Amino acid sequence: MNEQDLIDAALTVRQQAYCKYSNYHVGAALLDEQGNMHIGCNVENASYPEGSCAEGNAIAAMVAAGGKSIRTIVVVGGHDDVEDCTPCGGCRQRIAEFADSDTRVILIRPGGHTRTFPIDELLPRSFHL
Repeated sequence: MNEQDLIDAALTVRQQAYCKYSNYHVGAALLDEQGNMHIGCNVENASYPEGSCAEGNAIAAMVAAGGKSIRTIVVVGGHDDVEDCTPCGGCRQRIAEFADSDTRVILIRPGGHTRTFPIDELLPRSFHL
């Protein structure tokens, strides 16, 4: 599985987002330590903002399937077209929980361009127990 497979999966699952309140569609695809892909999209509900984020849903799918760590995660979001979309603070912490210094966070930008970050750059000095 390569980076483009993750990008394509994140773009595809983004179309399934249930976001009738914000109309902000987010998709995420991650690769775990076993080489398995897990996907998620954002799911809102009437008690807005008590929905769930795409990144957290992809991580939950990974955990449910037995994955233990994130090698790479791709995030793509926007209203109609793709916009710059970084994970929210809660999702940065969720990613950090399953990341190490080699984990890459790839953001899809307008025009299909990408930006890659280590989680420590997105969430410096994250909380750890």
